[in-house]
Amino acid sequence: MIHSRSYSTYAFHCITVLVFQSSFILIALSNRMGLEINKRLLPLKAHYFTWNAGTAPVVPFIPTIIKQLGYSSNVLGTVYAVLPVVGLLSKPLFCSLADKFHKQKVLFLVFQLITAISFFLFVFIPPVVKESAVKLDCNDNISNFKYCLPNENSTFDHLNCALDRIVNVNDSSQMKCQSRCKINISDWETMCKHWNIQPICNDVAKEEIQFQAFVPRKHITPEGNCLHLRVDQIQFNGGNLTSLMCNEELPLFDIDCKISCNDSDVTDIIAPGISDKEAYGLYQFWLLFILLIVSWAGMAVVVSVGDAIAFEMLADQPHLYGNQRLWGAVGWGTLAFLTGFLVDKVSRGSTEKDYTIIFYMVLFIILLDILISSRLQHKQTKLSTNFLKDIGSIFTPNVIIFFLWCISIGFCTALVWNFLFWHLEELGSAQGCDYMEYMKTLQGIIMAIQCFGGELPFFILSGYILKKIGHINTMTLVLCAFGLRFLCYSFLTNPWYTIPIEFLNGLCFGLFYATMASYASIVAPAGTEATLQGLTGAVFEGIGVSLGSLLGGRLMGKIGGSLLFRYFGIAAWVAAALHALVQRFIKKPTKLHGKVQELQEEGSNSSGNITTDKFSDFS
Repeated sequence: MIHSRSYSTYAFHCITVLVFQSSFILIALSNRMGLEINKRLLPLKAHYFTWNAGTAPVVPFIPTIIKQLGYSSNVLGTVYAVLPVVGLLSKPLFCSLADKFHKQKVLFLVFQLITAISFFLFVFIPPVVKESAVKLDCNDNISNFKYCLPNENSTFDHLNCALDRIVNVNDSSQMKCQSRCKINISDWETMCKHWNIQPICNDVAKEEIQFQAFVPRKHITPEGNCLHLRVDQIQFNGGNLTSLMCNEELPLFDIDCKISCNDSDVTDIIAPGISDKEAYGLYQFWLLFILLIVSWAGMAVVVSVGDAIAFEMLADQPHLYGNQRLWGAVGWGTLAFLTGFLVDKVSRGSTEKDYTIIFYMVLFIILLDILISSRLQHKQTKLSTNFLKDIGSIFTPNVIIFFLWCISIGFCTALVWNFLFWHLEELGSAQGCDYMEYMKTLQGIIMAIQCFGGELPFFILSGYILKKIGHINTMTLVLCAFGLRFLCYSFLTNPWYTIPIEFLNGLCFGLFYATMASYASIVAPAGTEATLQGLTGAVFEGIGVSLGSLLGGRLMGKIGGSLLFRYFGIAAWVAAALHALVQRFIKKPTKLHGKVQELQEEGSNSSGNITTDKFSDFS
């Protein structure tokens, strides 16, 4: 059997090779083609690199952070149904304000700062106290907390990782459990007789007793469907430690208690997940949700206004957008891989992952991006003479079909962004503890493969592909790629086997994003570029990703990850066939606002100035 340590070592070498290989390809192509560096565009490339490097440490891990906190897939789906709607509202609102008042760069910098601060504040959200229902019994000189699974036929097989850390490790440490137990007069009399707790024995009117229990890890033992936690000592209100002795063979009492322990392994076993109803009543959840909303609004505005600034700087060379945006893939892939490795490193020996370091990384890198972005040589020169009229003129049948395509891709993207890592963690749990120990490293490797092996080459090739087959055929191709990708996910049993599948991310995101951004730029009337970029992004995320997250969250809990990806894979292929069919009966536009000419036959060798050159400039 190959352990995940071997997988991670092998994958680490693969990532290293990919990074250097990508760098050499970029250098070789630029040297061979005699390309010169366009210094004016260097800050733009640096922005894409640092912005994506700044958000990579936190954004992809939010679903697994929510999962670790104990929230269900329904809660995750609800959260990610709302967040894209925030983008749906904030993108057109703030982007149109940027266009109308000619303040693109100001809003661009302000919302970068808002994003950095809101993500960093995650560090200060208090943890949710997870209480577990147990029984406290006392007999034969032993006092035990006893936790039993609800079903007598249930086992702890699904919790083997946490159980192995407790039972099979020679650990002399002890954990502390804050305890509160319901008692009656008879229980009071028994405790006062056998325990040395005279100072509180006079208060027999109490119906609940609270104390801190000390439980050595070596005294935690499973028995059938129950887990026994032997209590050595207790402490009342910070007083003296008291040893629990019950000199009787039969149990003297059997008390209902609620305990909260400071050991993550034990908590994983005895603490149930947070119910949906309970989650919405926790102030910690609402703090998390509000910060997510603010950060999502910030990211939405930065991405849309940033793309509008990019196309403005590129002027009559929008086909070079992919060559700028690819540096975002480099930043994302590099930091995502490093983040996964660091989180596993600082969390070694625990079933829970410590994510603290990622929020400091986000703050530092985005502040660096603000400094870089302030150097962008950008002036908003394209102004709309009739803003509302120009916006209304874009809603042609072709653009409506384009928006429907964006929604379909949004459905698919929601699964990758929000449920892929959840699915892999479930597969890893089924494989064994060793797989979970390196799960964040695997997830970092996956994102690095997505970027260096997928997005990077396709951002470079996007202009050439759009020239060869046209925007319409490219849209169909992206849907087909998603269908293949999801069907591959659905047959996975080992989470490490997902690595080769991630090369499809080049088609699913790299080519998709370049197609979406360039098509939106082409159809936008002069002076409305930021608005239409915001509207396109809002349709993609605010409708597509939102509905995909909501539906995915409901189905994930009911049918599991494998069937979820299988059904969505089939649906993606059906959508691809429908898209190709509908496009055959829609009249192609002969001209789009003077920017590009889409010929009746897609894929001809002349598709307008957006695809004139294969690689006319790397700068």
